[in-house]
Amino acid sequence: MNKKLSILSLLAILLVALISACGKNNGNGEASSQAASSAPASETPSPAQETEVVKKDVTIRIYQFKVEIAEALNKMAKDYEAETGVKVEVETHGGGEDYSALLKATLAAGEEPEIFNSSGWAGFEPYVDRATDLTNEPWAKDLVEASKAQITRDGKLLGMPMNLEAYGFTYNKDLFAKAGITELPQTLEDLEAAAKKLKDAGIIPFALTNEWWSMGIHTLNIALANQADPAAFIEEIKAGTKTFKDDPIMKQWIRLVDIMFANGQEKAITTDYNTQVAEFASGKYAMIQHGNWIQGMVDEVDPSLNLGMLPVPLLDKPNVFTGVPNNWIVNNKSAHPEEAKAFLNWMVTSETGKKYISTDFKFVPALNSIAPNPEAVGKIAGDFAVFAPANPSQVKSWNWDRFPDGITQQWGAAMQEYLGKQINGDQLLEKFDKAVADIVKR
Repeated sequence: MNKKLSILSLLAILLVALISACGKNNGNGEASSQAASSAPASETPSPAQETEVVKKDVTIRIYQFKVEIAEALNKMAKDYEAETGVKVEVETHGGGEDYSALLKATLAAGEEPEIFNSSGWAGFEPYVDRATDLTNEPWAKDLVEASKAQITRDGKLLGMPMNLEAYGFTYNKDLFAKAGITELPQTLEDLEAAAKKLKDAGIIPFALTNEWWSMGIHTLNIALANQADPAAFIEEIKAGTKTFKDDPIMKQWIRLVDIMFANGQEKAITTDYNTQVAEFASGKYAMIQHGNWIQGMVDEVDPSLNLGMLPVPLLDKPNVFTGVPNNWIVNNKSAHPEEAKAFLNWMVTSETGKKYISTDFKFVPALNSIAPNPEAVGKIAGDFAVFAPANPSQVKSWNWDRFPDGITQQWGAAMQEYLGKQINGDQLLEKFDKAVADIVKR
């Protein structure tokens, strides 16, 4: 798929969803509030019309990574059981856990959940033989076009894209105002100056974390996405014809990381994801490198927090990054794949399921047939909805899943060493190159 067309089409659907959800903007990136019920009702047939009645006294198991929706997903499972008689057991592993390693261990032990999460591109390769073809499912026609490629093989749709997400630096607008920052940083020099203003005002600029996935995936993707052609660059890295250590963009990226690490909290090396987000939500820090997926966790602490999405400076212009975080895979080696397909169908076609997706999960849906809830989407996504249409060239892709599984985990471990000041910048980039070489050779 053409990279530019893919990103533009994904951007277009995100904007349609977010702008229609958020309505007019007040100039500060805060979405106007309109009732979720005012969105036009989907004309998608009811699940009773689309699927056969599932049999009773069946249990399907879901193995999933998204800790932000765990509580709501369990509630949805109870509602599904009440409606159909089919029991749904949800097992969640995320945050500080290595979901991919745990899933592989679970499958190797002979346990076969009916539904599990997988990323796309190369990250999906270990699970292709287990993935049920979902091409002809009734919801497939409603998928955002750009969400399909990463989970399609040989023309077959092998998973349901979970949702659409975007990230940059989520920032506290009130703390920026308190520090006298009137313009968002456009360069690394601007970002460093903003951090100094925040510190001079007694505000810690960055909420950092020790999580390997945050640093080894989202942080590093800032450099990958800023390449002229990320997909081609990654293929050259995998082939060994280019290296991270000799890439000029990686040198600039090290400067960005140094600014973040030098302006975070003292005990970042012991701060896990949940603590990082909770403390940011309490107003202790001005910026956090996460996206609209933290909105629900923030709202549990302080729903009135005045947040926005700050594009990340690196080269000529600052950027934000968007993509599909994961997919629902129906496991054809499980005991009840047909019941699993019926559950996913119910989730995205029934009014109950759609409400969970748009309101309780706070998702920007990956299906055109589900309208996002403006109040649930929140201020972070609202800012993205304002920035993106005005600056489409500054909306970049997610690229980490183009590397084989295991590489990002090693990158994350190297980032932890760098955060702990055990290695220098050159050694960090050398470890990135070694991780690729070691795993690609296998």
